[in-house]
Amino acid sequence: MTDTGLEELSVAACWDRLEVAQVGRVAFLADDFPIVFPVNFRVVQTGGRPHWLVIRTRPGTLLDQATLPVALQIDEFDSAVRGGWSVLVRGTLHHVDPDAADFRERFDPDPWLTDDRDAWLVIEPFAVSGRNLAGVAAEWAFRHDAYL
Repeated sequence: MTDTGLEELSVAACWDRLEVAQVGRVAFLADDFPIVFPVNFRVVQTGGRPHWLVIRTRPGTLLDQATLPVALQIDEFDSAVRGGWSVLVRGTLHHVDPDAADFRERFDPDPWLTDDRDAWLVIEPFAVSGRNLAGVAAEWAFRHDAYL
């Protein structure tokens, strides 16, 4: 822990947070400009392969047409103590045939919106990093003797 309260999370700690998260933000370039969308995702690991992040979207959307390099971020903050954490995954986006190797049944990310979301995408990570910002206990904003 540094004097600022900011610490780097281990890769294992980052994956622990990713495995329980359901929503993140995926970033990519669209028309030469960055764009960010909230997405439901699921972490999967098959055999000895590294973790993947699976996303479903509607065919033809900007996300479905995204270029290969992407980033996905999850985080949690507590503004009362000014603390929180953030995990960033950078990787390559791949289109997947959901009917191949029972992919649909085994790895469905269970999107909150299900209307026509049959474009299946996988982020294959090449870098995973995270940070934790330790919060501080807030001082009581009122003096007890002010009411006496």
